[in-house]
Amino acid sequence: MDSNSLSRRIAHELLHIGAVKIRPHEPFRWSSGWLSPIYCDNRLTLSYPALRSQIKEGLAGLVRKHFPQAEGIAGVATAGIPQGALVADTLNLPFCYVRSKPKEHGMGNQIEGRFDEGQAIVVVEDLISTGGSSLKAVEALRAVGARVLGVIAVVTYGFEHAHEAFEQAGITYYTLTDYNQIIEVYAQQEGMDEATRQLLNRWRLMPERWQP
Repeated sequence: MDSNSLSRRIAHELLHIGAVKIRPHEPFRWSSGWLSPIYCDNRLTLSYPALRSQIKEGLAGLVRKHFPQAEGIAGVATAGIPQGALVADTLNLPFCYVRSKPKEHGMGNQIEGRFDEGQAIVVVEDLISTGGSSLKAVEALRAVGARVLGVIAVVTYGFEHAHEAFEQAGITYYTLTDYNQIIEVYAQQEGMDEATRQLLNRWRLMPERWQP
């Protein structure tokens, strides 16, 4: 299956199981206060073995294609942990995961697992929105000597400022599907007038100021 076909298939399945919900006129509110016409919870895919396997193989394929020199996989807590572990198992690579901040008890670890200094690591995330959690994980790994090759994820919203943040950090990223593909599949399934399409397109371009 080529990358575009896989992207469409993943988008279709995410909508089908309700992992992605689209509500252009009854938006969701993020913790930041931003309004969003889309809700994405890829953790739900773990309950569907066929889709879980398809995502696992798709993410492993991104590593093989773009980061063939990878020596380890790191999942971003929390939703990136199971996806990352599945990918590491498929590729027979070591796995660790990265917390958003160090634990306040025990050993105070931020990174759980073991790798060697200079080891080439690929970071696995479930969703890239602003890119903040992914890049914090990259920073934490670099701080302890890992050589981070890049980031892979199931979905990206495609925000320009996220792309700029990754570029500034010197990190490339690849995803299985994206917001534009999801909207195209949704439009085919549900039907969509031009005003609604423009409304959804504006959100991706100006998420912090978007209003339905």
